[in-house]
Amino acid sequence: MTDNDLVSQLSYFEKKVLAALGDIGSGSPQQILEIAGLEMLVEVMNASSWLQAKGLVKIDETTTKRYSLKNEDAAGRPLPEKVVVKTIISDFDGKASLADLKRTGELKTDELQIAIGWIRKKGWGELSKEGRDTVVRVTKKGREAIDAKGEDELLLLRLAEGDLSETEVNKDTIGQLMQRKDFLSERLVTSRTISLTDKGSDISGLDLRIKEEVGQISPELIQSGKWRGVDIRRYDVKAFAPTVYGGRKHPITLLIDKIRTTFLTMGFTEITGDFFENAFWNMDVLFTAQDHPARELHDTFYLSNPEAADLSNDADLIDVVRQVHENGWKTGSLGWQYKWSLDEARKTLLRTHTTVNTIRRIAADPKLPFKVFSIGRVFRNEAMDSTHLPEFVQIEGIVCEEGANFDMLCTLLKEFYKKMGVPKIRIRPSYYPYTEPSLDVEIFFNGQWMELGGAGIFRPEVTEPLGVHKPVLAWGFGLERLAMPVWGLKDIRDIYVSDIDWLKKMPQV
Repeated sequence: MTDNDLVSQLSYFEKKVLAALGDIGSGSPQQILEIAGLEMLVEVMNASSWLQAKGLVKIDETTTKRYSLKNEDAAGRPLPEKVVVKTIISDFDGKASLADLKRTGELKTDELQIAIGWIRKKGWGELSKEGRDTVVRVTKKGREAIDAKGEDELLLLRLAEGDLSETEVNKDTIGQLMQRKDFLSERLVTSRTISLTDKGSDISGLDLRIKEEVGQISPELIQSGKWRGVDIRRYDVKAFAPTVYGGRKHPITLLIDKIRTTFLTMGFTEITGDFFENAFWNMDVLFTAQDHPARELHDTFYLSNPEAADLSNDADLIDVVRQVHENGWKTGSLGWQYKWSLDEARKTLLRTHTTVNTIRRIAADPKLPFKVFSIGRVFRNEAMDSTHLPEFVQIEGIVCEEGANFDMLCTLLKEFYKKMGVPKIRIRPSYYPYTEPSLDVEIFFNGQWMELGGAGIFRPEVTEPLGVHKPVLAWGFGLERLAMPVWGLKDIRDIYVSDIDWLKKMPQV
């Protein structure tokens, strides 16, 4: 095809964009819109896409993150850790217990827990145990920080004046602020530059004969005879045409189907459970101490209606679980050595794991053998980042049969992940209140080791009160973290972003 033939096949908008780029060489869609004298950016982008398909222009895209304050008053109010340090210095001469700080009413319980965490991280205070009290002692660094603004506070002040690009902020400082809830919003901004290729530069120098033309013959043109006096654009039947996509399942649904099929073919039975649970089944039956950090408000979503569950049907088990926590009951354990509270156990919540499903299954039918799994949504009060979500899907399972042991558990996990397309995993020792031994499954992904899930053998304190005296192999994996290496995603949040292009291009097998 000659250059003149190619020009004859260009649309009116393509010629306008090509002529504008002939003047400036390259530019943003907005610049081209103004120079070409067009009315809408969509005209520029559509024409540029067609020109790119013909090899006349190239479109470069750059995506950057921009940060802004979720609440305008975030920069005006003091950080909770600074409030606590000031209170300790002014009211308690530099040393105070958590009980003292709670009584001041300066911060809510969950805010106080967050503040203590940041005080430790920033080196503003040292925590120690004095009897049964946790005591915070302000350090020299903490005293110096009172009258000075930290990098995070200075960044908040800058953000109060307007949003900032990732190139304008310190990576570590913005990372710290993103860990805090309800402080910052993050959005992706895409900028485009359209420029001529060598071939496009040659074509733009020709006589483009830019004038209005008819792209589609209408009945009116034919009937009136006006078709004889208009220019009709020629069409290239070999030109690029957009792909047509039909309806399809979401990739997460497909992955769940694959996981379900995998477990079913391995001889497992699927079970389900409710989102709404109580602390007794979600925590206490699993031998999670009532003062464990996972039970704090900043980790768990508690319900206000109803605020307490009716546990009257579980009276016999309640008494056994109470003894397990207080003195170990008949398990050979010493328990947690504290006074167990029924009121704490009656609290209602959104389930923090699907392990509660398997525990209820064991309690309902402790007869061996059993191999069950569940795939369900769980809820944890966590700050959202590239590897954490406050609401996610967990893959849970247990095996109990003669000869079940730790080697069997490790082999089962490796086989499962191999079937999921994750060829190599790392198993390392870990700790969970309800399993011993415990392990974490990790994969080296995106330059670092990422935890995929935890597993272990249920402790006797969990299984014996339910009537099971054989080893129970248990695991809980995050579905979305499994999806990241399978799909090559660097940010877990991308899974639930409504990116229609990504959804269209994802394979359906």
